[in-house]
Amino acid sequence: MTELDRFRAEAVGFIERSKAAGITCPAFGAIVPPDMVETARSWQAHAFANGWSALHWPVENGGRGLTRAHTTVWYEECARAQVAPYLNLQGYVLAAESIIRSGTEEQRATFLPRTAAGEIVWCQLFSEPCAGSDLGGLQTLALRDGDDYILNGQKVWSSNAQFADYGILMARTSLDLSKHKGISFFLLDMTLSGIEVRPLKQMTGDEEFCEVFFDDVAVPASSLLGPENDGWRVAMEVLGDERGSFGEAGVISLDQRLDVIATAGTAAGDRNAVATDALAELLVRGGALKAFLQRVDGEAALAPATKLIRTELTSAADGYEASMRGAGAMLLDEVTEQLLYSPGMRIAGGSSEIQRNILGERLLGLPREPS
Repeated sequence: MTELDRFRAEAVGFIERSKAAGITCPAFGAIVPPDMVETARSWQAHAFANGWSALHWPVENGGRGLTRAHTTVWYEECARAQVAPYLNLQGYVLAAESIIRSGTEEQRATFLPRTAAGEIVWCQLFSEPCAGSDLGGLQTLALRDGDDYILNGQKVWSSNAQFADYGILMARTSLDLSKHKGISFFLLDMTLSGIEVRPLKQMTGDEEFCEVFFDDVAVPASSLLGPENDGWRVAMEVLGDERGSFGEAGVISLDQRLDVIATAGTAAGDRNAVATDALAELLVRGGALKAFLQRVDGEAALAPATKLIRTELTSAADGYEASMRGAGAMLLDEVTEQLLYSPGMRIAGGSSEIQRNILGERLLGLPREPS
């Protein structure tokens, strides 16, 4: 038995004991639902207290100093057990990884242990009303004034911002440099005076996303992550983390979803030829995605393809499952929730249209889309 095999067995045992004690949090994807925030916090704190959080992070910053392979094993076993591997993607992956890569020692010591312990909920403050797909066109300003930056502007589609203690923020810090070179990256204290958060109600009835307004917010210069005006580089690394795959964990979750679809489709006694064809197409597409995930194994350059294929397949699967319910799909149940939620996932993390542009222009060398 290899060291990773022993580690996997320990992870399975910890998850099983935690589930039996009612301590775990059900898997929810990248965005923790508002009604599960406290459950997710408790699960993160429990995992941290028992050495199952921040596995590959530096020991001096609250981690165990293990390898990313150990983190991958943890993700895989959480996927098998259908429990959340962390509190939320925005904090545990996006904020933390950016701090590990680009933060000062003081920033690492301040934020990483508390994030690993579930003491900090993070949100992502990137998109704006006029700068979503074209993120380089953001207009929120953070102009230097002594020891502070004075922040003014607006963000939108900020997941969990109403619960967040801190946010990772992109803001323009130079009006003279080109649009991508005049942006900086901040670790923003969401309790600062002048910040207003307004939740947006979705058609599911939930309020996962928010508008965030900044009115002369004095942001300490120590909040800057990385050099001033180097925020685009930091952000692109963050978006690579967001769009990437977590190895076999993604395959495991996909297998579970395909099994549910196949079982539901097979059990439908009145399924006609059209429904049979739709089921076959979904399972073939799912099999192709599984083979693709296993082949690319989280390769960053292909993250847009992974994101595109997965979200388009999920949207089609949600539509199929709802159609198999017939009139029952009009009732409020889990399948209806998935159907109403799925269009948003074709936008979140970069829309399907933008992923196609990235693939065409950067990987296939096609001409750029006209401005």
